[in-house]
Amino acid sequence: MPSVQDWINSPLGAVDALFAQNSSRSDWERKIVEYFKEKLKVNDAQSWVPSLNDVPLHYLKPNSLVKFRCMIQDMFDPEFFMGVYETVDPSTNSKVLRCGKYKDVTDCGQIDFNSKNAVTSERQTFYCVPIPGESQWYSFAGSSQARVVPSTSYTPNRHKRSYEEDDDMDTQPQQDKENTDSKRLETEAPSHNASPSHCSSNLDLNFPLPGERGPACLVKVYEEWDGFKLNDMLEVFGILSVDPALSLIAEDKEASSMLDPTESMETMEEQRAHSPPASLVPRIHMLYAQPLQHNNPLLPSAVSEDKAAFLNGILGELASVRAELQTYLTHVFLGDSLAAEYLILNLISSVYARRDVLPLGKFALNISGCPHTSPYTEHLYQAIQQLVPSSYRLCMSLNNMNSQRMVPRKDYTANRLVSGTLQLASNTSLFLDETQLEQGQLDTTGVQNITALGNLISWQKVDYDFNYHQMEFPCNINVLIASEGRSLLPCDCQVHLCPALNPPNLEEYLKTIQLAQVSSQLNKYRIYLSVARSLDYSISDQMTKEVEEDFVEMRKDDPQSVSAEDLHRMLIVARLLSLSYGQTSLSRENWMKAKQMELVRISRTQQQKCVNGNEP
Repeated sequence: MPSVQDWINSPLGAVDALFAQNSSRSDWERKIVEYFKEKLKVNDAQSWVPSLNDVPLHYLKPNSLVKFRCMIQDMFDPEFFMGVYETVDPSTNSKVLRCGKYKDVTDCGQIDFNSKNAVTSERQTFYCVPIPGESQWYSFAGSSQARVVPSTSYTPNRHKRSYEEDDDMDTQPQQDKENTDSKRLETEAPSHNASPSHCSSNLDLNFPLPGERGPACLVKVYEEWDGFKLNDMLEVFGILSVDPALSLIAEDKEASSMLDPTESMETMEEQRAHSPPASLVPRIHMLYAQPLQHNNPLLPSAVSEDKAAFLNGILGELASVRAELQTYLTHVFLGDSLAAEYLILNLISSVYARRDVLPLGKFALNISGCPHTSPYTEHLYQAIQQLVPSSYRLCMSLNNMNSQRMVPRKDYTANRLVSGTLQLASNTSLFLDETQLEQGQLDTTGVQNITALGNLISWQKVDYDFNYHQMEFPCNINVLIASEGRSLLPCDCQVHLCPALNPPNLEEYLKTIQLAQVSSQLNKYRIYLSVARSLDYSISDQMTKEVEEDFVEMRKDDPQSVSAEDLHRMLIVARLLSLSYGQTSLSRENWMKAKQMELVRISRTQQQKCVNGNEP
């Protein structure tokens, strides 16, 4: 049986050994999966496995066990392969059954294609990309768990880097070294302004966000692939395949289709999209995939006893951390504590259920009154980016609205889903900077993009373009809109910014505020936001009755003063306020605070309307 090191460095050896022991039984495939699952459960074994997110591809040993934290960007058609095949030794005529799973190319002997023992199997292929918008702090925060030293059983390809570069690396600070390593040999995503013909004819890594960096992978799935959905976040454990023969096979197929298109069922564009060079898009043969409920490296990633113990240990600290975070965000909002309160509610909001078409739990927030003549919104986004695992700032300039591809569309020529800005993983913070929108005319694309943003905010869904029809994909995106006046987009709540401070140098002030936050303090905020978002919530019968009585009392003098919509918003604020304090049920105190916050917010908004010359 393979040693402890061999199951990581040479997993195919473990697969072959288990197959040889169990090939006469029908459950040999299950035995192989169980073997690796058990290995990964031991102590901190998952951290021993090199990560494609952290280690450059040329440092990883081919056919070794790797992991990849990713989002499913596309799903290709199933493919057939030789699950079991028989080889013949020409000299002795002896035959041996071999396992064909978890590999792209057979590596032994002459195959007997007429063998009755051969088994043709089916597998699914997912096109996976790094989680879009993942913050830079992720690698440093999760380094003790995910970043590993490449195996010493092989020598890295040193010719990939010059000796001068190595000398430079030795003199760089550790953080700069990590930044350089993480960006080396990475490929930048092409602009979303590319034309459809460009997308079909040339290879790109199809990242949802423009300017994204990182590896893309073809993940081969052998079982239960119906349990996965588009845009799911996964941590995949599997066998890395970068065999150069894959590129030669793809070139041969492309050449034959050019000579005689009738010989191939695939178009040349489809072959390029589905069989990219393995050096650019490696293959991972999945042994095990762990669905990620979130991508915060500071928390346990799945429901388990570890997570329950973690939550029990931290719940008592949530209120104090909340107070510190609220103080920090008040400084970011130039002394406006109300805006800071509402931003916390926005950052912990999450769709927890859907009633018919209505998503429950969303809380899209519009911070109006943001200055457009200064880089304020950019610094506000940077502060949020330091707090959440994934985020994206969409500058709503006229050019971006009219040219950026936001809605994914199906390219039938290449038979793939061409990604768009709104193909995001769950709980991504989407920062819409409306202060960048200047006067001008929205063209057809611009109108479609505004409509798509409105649908995402109102219904938490994106309608993907399949040419002849649209397909609805639900999402769970935290939306924050920064604007001068009231946003042109719908929102659940508008807070007008009322600064209490007027620093002489706004940019210098904001930089100082952010630099004052040390990593340990930021990590507390990051844990706090993820934990508060994950808590369950309920309202007792007694509190339900009190809320109803309050509603009747508020409408007694003026029935038009408080509408059912206002009550609904107060209940949302009360729910999020309770969760922000680590409380899983509504108390009288939090209900009264929610009402007071809403009264102050509405009063402020009405005053601003009067200042602008509008009717309150």
